[in-house]
Parts: sequence; structure tokens; C-alpha cells
Amino acid sequence: LISISSLLLGTTITISSSHWMMAWTGLEINTLAILPLISNPHHPRAIEAATKYFLVQAAASTLLLFSSTTNALFTGQWDITQLTHPTSCLLLTTAISIKLGLVPFHFWFPEVLQGSSLMTSLLLTTAMKFPPITLLLMASPSLNFTLLTTMAIASTALGGWMGLNQTQIRKILAFSSISHLGWMTIIIIYNPKLTLITFYLYCMMTAATLLT
Repeated sequence: LISISSLLLGTTITISSSHWMMAWTGLEINTLAILPLISNPHHPRAIEAATKYFLVQAAASTLLLFSSTTNALFTGQWDITQLTHPTSCLLLTTAISIKLGLVPFHFWFPEVLQGSSLMTSLLLTTAMKFPPITLLLMASPSLNFTLLTTMAIASTALGGWMGLNQTQIRKILAFSSISHLGWMTIIIIYNPKLTLITFYLYCMMTAATLLT
């Protein structure tokens, strides 16, 4: 109950904030709330998945905080929509890509999903993607387009190819997620609302598959 309510709280804080520090706080609450759920069936693989998830997300959150602090240092702005410093834009694009699992920062995602239970996998592939995608939407005008486009194309290609090579449902879904995220991030440059529609459809399909 505590974990689920913390997940809801963290997501709500992130998607409703306009200040970078609050967005970061929400993401941290989310990360800490999902860890007990990943390591709940208490066996070595689940513990390994939780550890990998924690390390990757902590690194991404630190990078996100560093990028927003750099921007505040140079521009005096903490507003999510006012990210203007080029270095901050580059760092933020990287941080959100790590959080989402875009290529080349995708290595953790299939492994973590494989070590989790099906319901936790459902949370990881849908609910846990929502806060970073919201941040991506809000900061989309100030992101580094070259880097984002490169990662998006690599994600769609690699997600499709690697998915063909798998026999385990959770890994196939993990690579499917990476591929879908590639499409979402490339659309975000041109039409952010389409990204949201794509994300909702992806969530429905993934939920249907995992619940079955």
C-alpha cells in the first residue's frame, strides 16, 4: 500500500510541477517506491534487477538535477519550460533518455524486466514511463534535436531487431517498448500531442499482453 501510494504521489508531483527541483523529487520518490515491488519475490534475480534499476535511475536523476542546476546557474531560471543553456539541454536529453531506456542507454531495461514479476513489469513499462515522458513533452522545445533524432532512429531499429531474437515474453515486450519509445521521441519534435496518443495506445497494448 505504501509503495503504490508513493508511486501515485511521485508521478503526480512530477507531472504537475513546473520547477525542476519538484520534478526531480517526484522522480526520486517513484524510483524508491518501485524498488520493493521489483525485489518482492525474494530471489537473487529479483534483487539483481532491483539493484540495476536503482543504479541506472539514480544516475539519470543525478544528471537531470545537474542539468537543471547548470541552467539555473547560467540563466537564473528553474522553470521546466525555460531550459535554454545548450549544455543543460544536452544533459537533460541524455538524462531523460537513460530514464526511459532509449538506445544506447537501453541495456538495463530488458534485464530488469526479466528479473521482475509480470505485474511489476506492467508498472515498469507503463506507469514508470509516464513522468519522464511528461518531462520530455514539457521540455520538448529546448531539447537537443540532433541527439534525440539519432537516439530515436537507433531505438526503433534496434528494438525491432533485438525483439526478433528473443524467446521470452518479457524481453520481447522490453524491446517492443524501446522501439515504441523511438517512435514517440521522434514524433515529439514535430507534434507532442501525437506522442501522448502513441504512449496511451502503447500502454493499452502492453497492459493487455501482460495481464493475459
